[in-house]
Amino acid sequence: MRNVAIVGYGHTKFGVRNEVNLAELAYEAIREALEKAGLEPKDVEHVVVSNVGGWSSEPLPAVVVAEYAGLSGKPLHRVEAACASGSSALASAYEAVASGMADIALAVGVEKMNESPTPNVVELIGRAGNYFWEFQNFGLTFPGYYALYATAYMNKYGATEEDFCRVAVKNHYYASMNPKAQFPRKIDLETCMSSRYIAWPIKLYDSSPITDGAAAVVLASEEVAKKLTDSPVWIHSIGMASGTANLSRRDDFTGLMAAQLAARAAYKVAGLEAENTARYFDVAEVHDCFTIAEVMAYEDLGFVKRGEGYKLVREGQTYIGGLIPVNLSGGLKAKGHPLGATGISMAVELTKQLLHEVEPGRQATINKGMAVAHNVGGTGHYAYVTVLGLEKPRGR
Repeated sequence: MRNVAIVGYGHTKFGVRNEVNLAELAYEAIREALEKAGLEPKDVEHVVVSNVGGWSSEPLPAVVVAEYAGLSGKPLHRVEAACASGSSALASAYEAVASGMADIALAVGVEKMNESPTPNVVELIGRAGNYFWEFQNFGLTFPGYYALYATAYMNKYGATEEDFCRVAVKNHYYASMNPKAQFPRKIDLETCMSSRYIAWPIKLYDSSPITDGAAAVVLASEEVAKKLTDSPVWIHSIGMASGTANLSRRDDFTGLMAAQLAARAAYKVAGLEAENTARYFDVAEVHDCFTIAEVMAYEDLGFVKRGEGYKLVREGQTYIGGLIPVNLSGGLKAKGHPLGATGISMAVELTKQLLHEVEPGRQATINKGMAVAHNVGGTGHYAYVTVLGLEKPRGR
């Protein structure tokens, strides 16, 4: 396996993007990523498109995106892993380069979720669990799924609704400094606490929005990366795991086993211990589709012990200057959550953080030169954990 680096990245404005179609939106990110890498479409040898779809007009988005971007003729495929589709695309492009199949690969994620009415989108996302058992029989949608986790966590560990709202306040604070965010504005605790319930104890401001957006990264082998840039960001490892489709088959509702397994796999390859892991990283991007998900991510990633994640929020330890700054992009909560683009958006954000290329006020202090992304599909149906660093991976 060869070393693989991110040598270019692109990211669109997230939000309601009615002024562009799916291919145009994807091309915004692709064009920026290629320009940053100093490449043209002809230089790309492998293309992976992440798109969940169902709510947008194109049933075959990969070929439409590739044609519009001047990438037709390249090896091309589409991936889908629910909300973790972007990380799945990143992993697929990484494997193409690491294996020697290609020297330069492009991973792009894109979603036009607002092409369908909100109730339809909510239903389509709700079908992403176990449709016949959970959605059809019990009417569960994803706020309901995560409400089960939130109530179990509160009951077991004593967390409160205020603790979850503090996650939203933090993420909106950093989104206010991110011009690409869907909601670049601050909120206070009262705003979150007084918002209407979606599925108790989850409120409107505990929830990520429906989003259009795209993100892209260019990956290159070590030999090629050295020719393209003096500042590559290396992929140290990508851990992957899955969970049961049917939530009734799970033993615990205070964490996501798939995320825990993916983290252990990523840490093992990267040569990191699986406990007290905040010591390794300068910054993290985690999957906060709902605020409870971010709190569980702290524990699933090993930043703190089980049941201590909400204490990080109470103490402000996930702000810049704390134990581990988390979601300085604004997270899914405020930056937005275009499902197919989210995982790649995380990789873009962490690349920019490591290279000191983010906006003032939300730049983490980079001492260790390492970052971690945590991307969950569904309610832990899929999980990807990606470790990035400024130094080449050990032993390679």
